[in-house]
Amino acid sequence: MTLCDSLLDKKAKLAIIGLGYVGLPLAVAFAKRVDVIGFDVNAEKISKYKSGQDPTGETESTDLMDTKIEFTSDQSRLKDAIFYVVAVPTPINNDKTPDLSPVESASSIVGMNIRKGSVIVFESTVYPGVTESVCIPIIERESGMKCGVDFKVGYSPERINPGDKQHRLKNIVKIVSGIDKESLDDIAQVYELIIEAGVYKANSIMVAEAAKVVENSQRDINIAFMNELSMVFNRMGIDTYEVIDAMNTKWNALGFYPGLVGGHCIGVDPYYFIYKAEELGYHSQIILSGRKINDGMAQFIADAVIKELVLSGRAVRDSRVVVMGVTFKENCPDVRNSKVCGVIERLQEYGIAPLVVDPVANIEETALEHNIQLTDIDNIRDVDCIIFAVAHQEFKALSVKSILGMFKKDGNHQNVIIDIKGILPPDLYQQHGVKMWRL
Repeated sequence: MTLCDSLLDKKAKLAIIGLGYVGLPLAVAFAKRVDVIGFDVNAEKISKYKSGQDPTGETESTDLMDTKIEFTSDQSRLKDAIFYVVAVPTPINNDKTPDLSPVESASSIVGMNIRKGSVIVFESTVYPGVTESVCIPIIERESGMKCGVDFKVGYSPERINPGDKQHRLKNIVKIVSGIDKESLDDIAQVYELIIEAGVYKANSIMVAEAAKVVENSQRDINIAFMNELSMVFNRMGIDTYEVIDAMNTKWNALGFYPGLVGGHCIGVDPYYFIYKAEELGYHSQIILSGRKINDGMAQFIADAVIKELVLSGRAVRDSRVVVMGVTFKENCPDVRNSKVCGVIERLQEYGIAPLVVDPVANIEETALEHNIQLTDIDNIRDVDCIIFAVAHQEFKALSVKSILGMFKKDGNHQNVIIDIKGILPPDLYQQHGVKMWRL
């Protein structure tokens, strides 16, 4: 009997360690086929899941209420599992170096609770080599067992795109890898239970680890290119979106747009690659340059806001500014590493205390993470400048009348719209006397 068969026959259980944007959808999907233990050290989060609440918005409440997952913050419950998936975050430190403490802690917990014959798969994004040089030694130390003899390990990078209702877990090809052919085949069979798009078997764990950081580094570089173009076009007086619309008529245009690059993937993962490259004596040029450009966009946009206020005749310190959106991307409640916060901080340096509206962001998390108090959009009146920072569907649905109604009725000065995401038709608002600026 294969490991997969033992899971299907309910003779063994599967455990997910880390129930966030990645781990929870995985747990819900697997629970439709096998017995699942969902573990997270955050007891408050576990309590919410048990009551059918998912703050991430990645799982339908009905699915959460109907699931048979055993949610727990008691690590001893992990002893009942045979197949483990580690899906904890891998952030960066203030100096942009990898913070491996979450994955190290998870490895320790796994090591203290596995039994012989267990298979552990890491999904957390890391630089090539972490699984074998960092995680496996911790598991061996805590368990007193030998990898490859008593237990097996693999790596399968997460590819979930938060807030994306089209590209979901089941229809994204899953990269899988293992320390040997047996573990690779076992891991592939287990993931095939839930991945309709199929799995891709990488030749080694390091290849699978590298694929993940390269995916996001490639996207980061392409966005950085568009951001650099937008800064130059701004000096030329050319609308970047008009250039992109023209360029996209060619069949091989890549379809990237300028913008703020934050979050826990694209804004973080390239630093993992840069760190490992420098450890090996190679100083990254393209990837590091792209990161510097993208990290500097918040200041560039905030300074553009100040310039537009001055040109409109407004006194900067007295200007009422509202920022529409604070999450790191559209239609997603996640505010971690949101670069919109960099725009807000820069405006505060000029004496502006902007109001912030976000119907998607979690109010408590926004206050805790960034010390930002959210304002209800119905309370926005008499403002001088509106910054559309995130392309939430709720903002796209706003009528021209609603947006114009937020402005101060002052015939002596132009009102200003800063459209970072290019979601508004500039000509229409310019006809109403609004000063428009797009990235």
